[in-house]
Amino acid sequence: MSDKLVKMKTAFRKVFKLPNVNMLKWYPGHMLKGMLQIQAKLQKIDCIIEVHDARIPFSGRNIRFRDIIKLRPHVLLLNKVDLTNLRDDNIKKDKIINKLKQQGVDTVFLTNLKETHFESFLQKTVLPVTQDLISKRPRYNREEVLDFNYLVIGVPNVGKSTFINSLRSTLLKKKGHATSVGAIAGITRSVLSKIKVSSNPNIYIIDTPGIMPPKFDNIETGMKVAACSCLPDHLVGEINIADFILFWLNKHEDFQYVKYFELSEATDNIVQVLTKIAIKRKAVNRIKDVATQQYTYVPNLAQCAQIFIAAFREGSLGKHVLDDVE
Repeated sequence: MSDKLVKMKTAFRKVFKLPNVNMLKWYPGHMLKGMLQIQAKLQKIDCIIEVHDARIPFSGRNIRFRDIIKLRPHVLLLNKVDLTNLRDDNIKKDKIINKLKQQGVDTVFLTNLKETHFESFLQKTVLPVTQDLISKRPRYNREEVLDFNYLVIGVPNVGKSTFINSLRSTLLKKKGHATSVGAIAGITRSVLSKIKVSSNPNIYIIDTPGIMPPKFDNIETGMKVAACSCLPDHLVGEINIADFILFWLNKHEDFQYVKYFELSEATDNIVQVLTKIAIKRKAVNRIKDVATQQYTYVPNLAQCAQIFIAAFREGSLGKHVLDDVE
């Protein structure tokens, strides 16, 4: 790190503030409906498969699920692991897995479901583990039933639909999407759709909409979830999300954004960053002054915030785990 960047550290914010905390509240009616129907259907469920973003292994996970599903085998897929450094940091990985198991998860897998070899991993590793967990737990009123029902849960936009479609494609050799896939939080709204993914044995996936916690413990937790695209960007505001990402990177002394966006130095001012991006990318709006009838050029900060966010989400600003492990 250069001396200039070292000197800049003292100027960085210690706390992130949001203009309106209500921006982080998103619990539409289909989520409440989904939660109620999950509770009603749970007696017919043999195993819970939760999918979550590996960059936020703790933030955003709906704690209400813990009480509802605690009697069922619980497997957690931490997806998008390619956007973290966990493959190279076994100590951090083990700490995360141990903490998750203390919270009631039976088995944790690190995955990138978009990589083709993970389809084989799902078939040869994940499914056998789930079957073994089921065999070691009472199935209550389902002891004589030969087929198995798996409930897939998680917050929006973490890869639940990709998981279901990959499993179905691998085991049944069926092409196409049985459930919608998209990069926008909340695209899957159907409640408890039943999808067959295997014939030997007969396994059915019960798909659920992404369900957020009704509220977050604090602003930073909510902003981490937003930074990973689990909340709709327009709800929180693209500039606010970009500002939080800048705050987090500076707080953790990760200044890769300086080189990536060709800045002269690290800064804690998101408007300054976005303005420089606008100049380099020529992302400006031409606006006519009514009084003078002259045109001026104004940086398109919202567009540049989207550029900054996209660079973070695709890993161009580094690979991170946003949650503290300790």
